[in-house]
Amino acid sequence: MSKLTRKRAHFGALSLEGDIEPKNVEAYAQKKAALQEEIEQLNQQVSALKAARKQTKKHITVGELPEEERFKQLSMQSRYLIDAIKMIAYRAETAMANIIRPTMSHTDEARRLLKGIYSNEVDIFVDNEAKILTVQLHHLANQMSSQVVQQLCEELTATETVFPGTELRMIYKMVS
Repeated sequence: MSKLTRKRAHFGALSLEGDIEPKNVEAYAQKKAALQEEIEQLNQQVSALKAARKQTKKHITVGELPEEERFKQLSMQSRYLIDAIKMIAYRAETAMANIIRPTMSHTDEARRLLKGIYSNEVDIFVDNEAKILTVQLHHLANQMSSQVVQQLCEELTATETVFPGTELRMIYKMVS
């Protein structure tokens, strides 16, 4: 409970007890006035703190960060690792593009179709007993693209790839 809330609770609990005599009423009024003044001061403090909070920047530039909290450049080893991952991903995409190009009427759109596959939803099912990981791709916008994806699924399944770190063989299917 905040200090202001406690004061308000105390103020609300303040009551005149005993006989209604001038000295009791005066003491009550003084106590009430003191508490009211303290509440007003606390309200002013809350308002000042809220105004200060509104002035606080929500976004800062890297240059405004203290030196010890600034972002560091990647080490050369990290850069090499990231570049290697990018190269592997590019080569995998190129291999898939080469698989689907012969069946496409517009061979120059193979990578665009692959990007559509990457952004499409999939369902993944694991069958530990049969040691199979099934990836089900949803149909794309048109029938021709879906046929090309079906052929890609068959090619990828034929590779009998095992998911890294497991014994699960990957199977690709189109959701029917």
